Amino acid sequence: MDSAAVDRFEAGRGRLASLAYRLLGSAADAEDAVQDAFLRWQAADRERIEVPEAWLTKVVTNLCLDRLRSAQARHERAAGAWLPEPLLEGDPMLGPAETFEQRESVSLAVLTLMERLSPIERAAYVLREVFSYPHAEIAGILDITESASQQHVHRARRRVAAERRGGDEVDPASARRIVEEFLAAAMSGRTERLVALLTGDVTAVSDGYGLARRLLRYNTRERVASYVRAGFKPTPAKRRLAGGSPAFHIALVNGSPAVLAVADGRVVGAVAFEVSDGRVASLHGIAATDRLARLNAAWRQHEPDAPVIEAW
Repeated sequence: MDSAAVDRFEAGRGRLASLAYRLLGSAADAEDAVQDAFLRWQAADRERIEVPEAWLTKVVTNLCLDRLRSAQARHERAAGAWLPEPLLEGDPMLGPAETFEQRESVSLAVLTLMERLSPIERAAYVLREVFSYPHAEIAGILDITESASQQHVHRARRRVAAERRGGDEVDPASARRIVEEFLAAAMSGRTERLVALLTGDVTAVSDGYGLARRLLRYNTRERVASYVRAGFKPTPAKRRLAGGSPAFHIALVNGSPAVLAVADGRVVGAVAFEVSDGRVASLHGIAATDRLARLNAAWRQHEPDAPVIEAW
């Protein structure tokens, strides 16, 4: 392949990766999809491709759809043990992020909600809401009619809106204050302090320190507060699991405020928050090592603020 063709692909790699990540919820799978697209670009008769960006978008989208429809993916997601892969602020795979809708679409809460859409609805929704493709182009990418594209996007919007909790856009200073209050309440062991910081319809999802076969789900303020209080209570077993006594840092993960537990320079757990009217509306707790690989790679290049808790 000539260098011009390689440069053409590389110029759009970031956009393709962010599209694939939103469709798959996994940075590792997104990278695989983009690399597969590159191999197809290598093998293609490029002189017959009129608009390379459109051709590559279609290839990546359909590679992602194939993955979403595969027996393995259906089994993993149906088994109830799947959560999106969290990404640290500044990760290029999170882009574009010019509008609130684009930033919201990559939050862990919305990525989790999109799991309830059919693959074709998810693709149409992402192409329209995030990348602003007209329905005529979406129809061409997905090999459907324009009216079908409109219907898929309408259904997806309705389902996401109906189940969305929180998600207010919070400035970094306010986000940090809310998370600091929450962390102080969690560490105090006083359930009533936690309950006061939660919305009435709060939900929490956790992978059980990466050990649970199925996701742990909690609703009602009392149940979520009890889960958080127990989760943040230090024990010798938890310290052994973490590989030491971790420090707690506040960071932005997928555009949302998060607490990161860091032991010996390695992120061993992340809890991301969705905030509504100054209260916590949902929590996503992730500690599975494979789900934190990319975040850890970014963390090693990151200059973190001082920890809010130096040793747990």
